[in-house]
Amino acid sequence: MDNFIIKDENALYFEVGYSCDNALFIAFGDEGYFITDGRYATEAKENLKHEKYAISLIITHDLIRSARTILKKHEKSTLIYNPQEFSVFVFERLKHNIKINFTPKPNFHQEKRMVKTADEIELLEHSQHLNFKAFKRFAKFLSKKGKDSTESFLHFKAQGFLSNKGKYDLSFNPIVGINGNAAKPHALPSLDKLKKKDLLLFDAGLKYKRYCSDMTRTGFFGKDGISFCKKQHFLDSNLQKIYDIVLKAQETAIKGAKPGMLASEVDALARNVIEKAGFGKYFVHSTGHGIGLDIHELPNISPRSKIILQEGMVFSIEPGIYIPEHYGVRIEDLVVLESCGARVLGKTL
Repeated sequence: MDNFIIKDENALYFEVGYSCDNALFIAFGDEGYFITDGRYATEAKENLKHEKYAISLIITHDLIRSARTILKKHEKSTLIYNPQEFSVFVFERLKHNIKINFTPKPNFHQEKRMVKTADEIELLEHSQHLNFKAFKRFAKFLSKKGKDSTESFLHFKAQGFLSNKGKYDLSFNPIVGINGNAAKPHALPSLDKLKKKDLLLFDAGLKYKRYCSDMTRTGFFGKDGISFCKKQHFLDSNLQKIYDIVLKAQETAIKGAKPGMLASEVDALARNVIEKAGFGKYFVHSTGHGIGLDIHELPNISPRSKIILQEGMVFSIEPGIYIPEHYGVRIEDLVVLESCGARVLGKTL
């Protein structure tokens, strides 16, 4: 078992079942040290899980000083750390005159979590199932009361449907884009108002027991309102063509993803459909990303990713085409990679 030090909250939770915003965890073999301050002493005592490690809880006013005391007892050991988690100032203080072989390994903990357990897949699937329900409730609201509402107001209302009156945290700040604003992949809500015959892009997710969900749908707001199903009918023939291309790209990538492929090969499955249709320059992001305790995890489903896909990996498939100042289309689902290929998580819309 590797020796390591972490401070990221989701990494902490994965290892010991508890996290807070001011803590370190150091592991030397099966010995663990959870270091935090007095504000979290009671919660840490109540929630730390000792299944993986024999954990010593250390309450201190100075996390780094206490960490150094522990490290001095393990001198001449190797300790893995993620350089993205520590500022230069903090790391220099941590390692000063300590005879430890500090080994930088960016994203090492996300790599550790890349292949999900059966229990994690079940949590992710339930999270996505709850997300589907929120999408349906939001679509019902839009159909009845959404007309003439601003994106900002719809963004506010969407958060209520996702959180289910505060029951769930959100995976990320949702994206609500009407027409031209939907051409910005991570659009901020504007004062544009939803009108009949408009396009609306909705990208959102929530957390269930800290595990994230994520989905995007692009819908037509017609005389009967809106549905976030994948079968959409737009009055604009060019927009309909673009929508159908994106849907084909997504379906092609989902059908073609298999264990043993490079992540970049899955990206190419979607990207090639869009490029052959003449819209390659309007597909401006990666095809997908891993998901779990973090909304963006490994594997990256991108043109440059050399990660070999394995059974148990969970990631999004979300191609898009974005025509500036006109409209954007993105369709996203989460899939889990199984022996026979990719399976969409949850009951799809």
